[in-house]
Amino acid sequence: MLRQDRYDLARRRRDETLFALANGSLGVRGGLEEADGGSDGSFLAAVYEQHPIHYHERFTGFPRHTDTRLPVADGQRIAVFAGAQRLLPAPTDAFERELDLRQGRLSRRSVLRTDAGARIEILAERVVPFDSGVPGVDLLAIRYRARSLDYSGALSLSSAIECGHAAAEQGDDPRIGVASAEGLQLLARQADERGAHVVQATRRSGVRVVCSQGHRSDGLQFVAADLGTERVAQRYQAQLRPGESVALEKFVAYVTDRNPHATDLPASAAQALQRAQAEGFDAIAARQAQALARFWDGAELSIAGDPASEQALRFNLFHLLQSAGRNGIDGTAAKGLTGEGYEGHYFWDTEAFMLPVMAYTAPEVARAMLHARYLALEPARKHAREMNHSRGALFPWRTITGGECSAHYPSGSAAYHINAAVAYGIGLYLDASGDSDFLAEFGAEMLFETARIWPQVGHFNPRRGGAFCIHDVTGPDEYTALVDNNFYTNRMAQRHLQRAVAAWEQLERERPQRLRELAQRLQLESHEVDTWRRAAESMFLHYDEALGIYAQDDTFLDKPRWPFPEREGEHRPLLLDYHPLTLYRYQVCKQADVVMGLVLAGDGIAAEVKRRSYDYYTAVTTHDSTLSASVFGILASEVGHAEQAERFFHDNLRVDLDDLHGNTDHGVHMAALAGTWLGLASGFAGLRAIDGVLHFAPTLPQRWHGFGFGLRWQGRRLRIEVRRDGVEYSLLDGAPLTLAHAGHYVELSQGQPLRRALAAAEVDARERFPRPAQALIFDLDGVLTDTAQTHYRAWKRMADEEGLAFDQHVNERLKGVDRMSSLEIILRHAGRTLSAEQKLALAERKNGYYVEAIAEVTPADLFPGVTRVLERARARGLKLGLASASRNAAVLLDRLGIAERFDYIADAARIARAKPAPDIFLDVAAALGVAPAQCIGIEDAAAGVAAIKSAGMAAIGIGDARTLAQADACLPDIAAFDVDAFVSP
Repeated sequence: MLRQDRYDLARRRRDETLFALANGSLGVRGGLEEADGGSDGSFLAAVYEQHPIHYHERFTGFPRHTDTRLPVADGQRIAVFAGAQRLLPAPTDAFERELDLRQGRLSRRSVLRTDAGARIEILAERVVPFDSGVPGVDLLAIRYRARSLDYSGALSLSSAIECGHAAAEQGDDPRIGVASAEGLQLLARQADERGAHVVQATRRSGVRVVCSQGHRSDGLQFVAADLGTERVAQRYQAQLRPGESVALEKFVAYVTDRNPHATDLPASAAQALQRAQAEGFDAIAARQAQALARFWDGAELSIAGDPASEQALRFNLFHLLQSAGRNGIDGTAAKGLTGEGYEGHYFWDTEAFMLPVMAYTAPEVARAMLHARYLALEPARKHAREMNHSRGALFPWRTITGGECSAHYPSGSAAYHINAAVAYGIGLYLDASGDSDFLAEFGAEMLFETARIWPQVGHFNPRRGGAFCIHDVTGPDEYTALVDNNFYTNRMAQRHLQRAVAAWEQLERERPQRLRELAQRLQLESHEVDTWRRAAESMFLHYDEALGIYAQDDTFLDKPRWPFPEREGEHRPLLLDYHPLTLYRYQVCKQADVVMGLVLAGDGIAAEVKRRSYDYYTAVTTHDSTLSASVFGILASEVGHAEQAERFFHDNLRVDLDDLHGNTDHGVHMAALAGTWLGLASGFAGLRAIDGVLHFAPTLPQRWHGFGFGLRWQGRRLRIEVRRDGVEYSLLDGAPLTLAHAGHYVELSQGQPLRRALAAAEVDARERFPRPAQALIFDLDGVLTDTAQTHYRAWKRMADEEGLAFDQHVNERLKGVDRMSSLEIILRHAGRTLSAEQKLALAERKNGYYVEAIAEVTPADLFPGVTRVLERARARGLKLGLASASRNAAVLLDRLGIAERFDYIADAARIARAKPAPDIFLDVAAALGVAPAQCIGIEDAAAGVAAIKSAGMAAIGIGDARTLAQADACLPDIAAFDVDAFVSP
């Protein structure tokens, strides 16, 4: 239940979004019946306008027009008059509103006050049923009751359909609406005692819509019909005395000529109204409650110990369900049917985020969503030809009717991964439902036609050993565009091609006649399928050996890091303040990209690679998109970063309820809402569908006592309950099932719950981050600044003078090693034996050369990020120590301007044993008065990491992940070190 106990004018637009009702094709924002429309309104998924896109320089393949969903006639209006005075809600009057998520009913109690102070109580209820009872017609049902508290006199209710709503103007924010705002044309209107209706039409797209209303009244008399320029209304009246009440049941029917079920629009609307009037509000509301009960019965959610999070999760799932396209014709928009953000377009996140939730909880809705994509296959073929592809289909980046609506091709049409997202959705639905009919009738054709695109944007590259490479595409990260071998795109294309090959082979086995017919119609031959198979087998996935991570693309890791503003959140999202080219030149991610690939297609990839990749991309991602947090949270759960997983989950959980991005008034963030369910199921419960088998690896957030959820799988209903003492799997109905718990296959049968211990994280051998700590102990060279080359040149100068063989390869062995031990390494390599006096003289000479060189060091020689890290550590109350093998460490820190920031600097001359012995780190910990277990060491050398671990501390490595394999976490540089992500509060 979502409740509100006061009317807040300042947040009215946000509340209209939160309290919206929808049924997949009609959406009604949650305004007040008696208030002026303003930002309130109603939407039909089928009603859109086309606007030409104007270019000063237009090239081949650029889209010529964009689609924009327009507000339709608003049928929720009921004006209240006490005598001649119109009564409007006031923030100071009594007000209560609640959205019943279990029944899909919006209810309100409020008090309207006359100028004389008399009060009339309003009780308003509404539903938007999933099924109006008449195919192709959508229905809004309202029950509006007025009771006099202390008013005596005439009461009038004017029930209206209001037109004239224009689309929201875009302004400077490209995410909001359309660049040119205009509304539907009013072609006809009529009103009398029996009913009222309007006929509207778009100006260019040729869509017609009829909106009709009818009523049932109790205690009211019809008095007149009104025809205004942009409205029609029916007025009812009664004489009221204190304690008396009247009621008006209002039914509003919508129908468009885009729906094949409705050939006579006014007749279809009239039929729906007649049925509604015969049934009455209670029966319609009861039918909607039954539909939702069936859904909640299978998807029941629970979070023990955190009722606020449970409520938010239910709210999110409710909005996702009610705005998801369920008629098999209309797509599911990024803002659902709750507002005008993104012009009503739908994107790749429909299949990548929203559809998976429906596949697990309402597979019939998932099927309808995919069928809507199938109906857009022909426009996708047309789009492919516009993009110079001779065959196949390319789904557009953003659309309503199937054509590309993005005028910015680097972040729009270049996002070929949309094809892979659709294929992912098809595959998951088929796995979850076992619906082989869908595969034969629709799915295979979509898989085949979209798979044909990959060989046209990639090739078997001899310079990569024959690996299949994909060029000039854009991945989910819209701050990096037109790249080669985007990891997410390549990985998902690989899965797409594999799924297409599997579909071909399945039809070949099970429905050979259907395959022959389809192949003939598509002119598809087996040699194309062989190409898909080879491309999948040899797909290039760019793995960076030095960092031990997957590179986002071929050049991403070569770019400098983004110089983030000093104040957190000063510029967010970056796209509102920076030219795209500025963003493209840096290592900065708008949202999960590699991490997204590791979540959707991470099976078969080592846990350590996932963990290192997660750590790296966490440091360069702004999460400017609401799609990002849930994905990072899911992978954080998998790699053992439990506290970070919880933080990401809660960052996303109330994105609309608390208007965290400041734009909920534009509509709910559908993919983010879906991401919270995925965060629970795929994150904390570890849900994955791998090769047609459900896999789980449940963990339990610290602040919860337990959680549970239901899902549907291949005709079965399952329930998963996670508690501190373990997990219980229950098969509520259906045949026995094989599933995997923590990698072990088990059998589940109805009536025989299966209990298992919670899964251990795959990286339990390492320290968990964030973790409690009281001190940070840093190495110097390679961590805070780079004097490695200065040391090398000093050693080289001395070695050359003495005729000692010395090069960069030998120098690598000196990292983290003190001066005398370094000299021993050089002498052993050169095969030279010297006396103690001679060694001391050489070491002193080298040190003289080094001191001479560091005299030129300034604060500008600090690595980027050092100052921020030290300041944040101080702000957190952490003690800071330096454990450098350099005997010039204090001098160097002073030259760098940071000596006063450290509580203790180890004197390397006093340390008996050099790294990898733990002595120097233990010395620093003792001087700081902190137990080793409460310290985190930061090092760039393998010897230093070994020393930290030997000291009983957690180790963060800076640099090459292969060399620093013993570290608990490995970062590319100190700038990637987020103190709050590694040190728990």
